[in-house]
Amino acid sequence: MLSVAVFLPLFGALVLLFVPEAQRRAVRAIALVFLSLSALAVLLIAIGFHAGQGLQFVEDVPWMPALHVNYFLAVDGLSLVMLGLTALLGLIAAIAAHGITERTKLFFILFLLLQTALLGIFCAEDLILFMFFFDVMLIPMYFMIGIWGSGRREYSAVKFLIYTIIGSVVMLIGILALYFHTGQQTFSIPELARLVASRRLPVVWEDWIFLAIVAGFLIKLGIVPLHTWLPDAYVDAPIPASLILAGVMSKVGAYGLLRVSQYLLPSAAQHFAALLAVLGVITIVYGALAATAQHDFKKLVAFSSVSHMGFVLLGIAAGTQLAITGAIFEMVSHGLVVGMLFLLVGVIYERTHTRELSRFGGMYASLGSGGGILGFAAMANLGLPALSGFIGEFFVLAGAFTVFRTEVFWAILGIVLIAGYNLWMLQKILMGPEREEWKGLPAINGRELVTLVPLMALCVLLGLFPNSIIHVLHLPVQQLVAHLGGQ
Repeated sequence: MLSVAVFLPLFGALVLLFVPEAQRRAVRAIALVFLSLSALAVLLIAIGFHAGQGLQFVEDVPWMPALHVNYFLAVDGLSLVMLGLTALLGLIAAIAAHGITERTKLFFILFLLLQTALLGIFCAEDLILFMFFFDVMLIPMYFMIGIWGSGRREYSAVKFLIYTIIGSVVMLIGILALYFHTGQQTFSIPELARLVASRRLPVVWEDWIFLAIVAGFLIKLGIVPLHTWLPDAYVDAPIPASLILAGVMSKVGAYGLLRVSQYLLPSAAQHFAALLAVLGVITIVYGALAATAQHDFKKLVAFSSVSHMGFVLLGIAAGTQLAITGAIFEMVSHGLVVGMLFLLVGVIYERTHTRELSRFGGMYASLGSGGGILGFAAMANLGLPALSGFIGEFFVLAGAFTVFRTEVFWAILGIVLIAGYNLWMLQKILMGPEREEWKGLPAINGRELVTLVPLMALCVLLGLFPNSIIHVLHLPVQQLVAHLGGQ
């Protein structure tokens, strides 16, 4: 079932090769069908998943026996929630890609390939297979930014590729070093964890291996000072690509920290925990300050995403069960909220052909229900209680307080700044007298509501019933914390 879920989008891309370019409606329909089938497979996996057990739906067969590389797929609670987020946002992004009118067939072929790579990352239990999917996801996004983007799209695409490939190469060096120092026996993540525990690495080697692996994940997570590719890529990418970049691809970095570096190298993870926590807090505050200084709506959302990833890193660094649970919850919540915000950037840009905040004002009357949805998204982004963002941030801060009190204090300052720029954004766009040029704008349509309403509903559902995810995360988080030697 895992292979079905992962490779259905790729099969859809192969089908599109035989569809004429001129048949755009058929291209979109076929892409949506295969994305829907993949999402259905993920749903069936979720229905058959047992929260109290470890790895499930295991597929483990030799791939490159001479190198001890296996085709090893499996899911636990962490993998499952990320698969669900990826399947949902992939389907919504495809629906939102109605504005792609040039080279539509190529766009959807690349999009389906990207979806297969992302789904594969979140259930790969072999490090070489993980790296294979990790590298494959870079190529479609590079072309999506470079061909269908705006502004300095070529520059942003090249910068995105250079940063992430450098991170990938450094990470691969760390993985190979770990492989050789554990006896060249396996790339299986569970087996490597057992070997590291039974055959302790020299401290200096473990530290260097940890730093090499973590560097690649921090680049993907967009942590300051390794974040400079992120605002350019987010802003210049087309809306569907921005949604996937912020909603899913940035979470690959956090997932890698939890699945690989923290789990395989727990001693080094504890050694560098304070450094990671400080980087997380710097990212929270810097991202919030940078968002406050923006005059471009899309760039404000991009820096907002940087800030929220700081909470994820702080929770992972703290290493307590509550903090790590909060970090994962924040990953899911942020994917939903930033998806809404980027979709709303597209809604407003389609009607006004500008993203300059100074040109907006009084648009609540013009946008109708769209203004209310923007207000909802801003409240979710600032962590209003009863919405999903509050749960993640509260868990992170409460779980990290016993470990990093000073850092939590500065993170709370970041929350104040986050509230400030979200309210300022609403004031600039919605409040004040309605401008003459924005009167009579088209109301938000059914297609746009189809993409936005499910995200809104999930933000409310997770905010009111957080245990719907937390009970699934309990066992993998408990195992990771025990591995780290924490509580």
